[in-house]
Amino acid sequence: MIPGELVEKGLMRRLPDGFDGNTCTYIFTWSKERPNKVWGMGSGCAPYYNTAHTEEANTKMVRTFDEDRFEIYAARDIEADEELTHTYISLEWRKCFSELNTIINGEQSATKPAAEAEAA
Repeated sequence: MIPGELVEKGLMRRLPDGFDGNTCTYIFTWSKERPNKVWGMGSGCAPYYNTAHTEEANTKMVRTFDEDRFEIYAARDIEADEELTHTYISLEWRKCFSELNTIINGEQSATKPAAEAEAA
């Protein structure tokens, strides 16, 4: 795939009010509001993409919150059989990602105050 090429597009199913997305890694943060109260389940393969630093991810997800849809584009050349990755927007503050955040961003980010992490 070449940069800018559409990798996948899909729909988001909003989960009921009161659902706690902090406990499940396959659920999407589906708003820019912090603390987040809107969670969604994405269609297709998107819930299974792994994460990476923004500069290292090979895809970029474009979220259209008001239409409950998303598109994922190649951020750079992607070789055949290469794992697809994008940057989780909630990596730094969701409880279910705390161990992963330490691996990706190191100890400094894992100890970041909650308010600072939520602003990211």
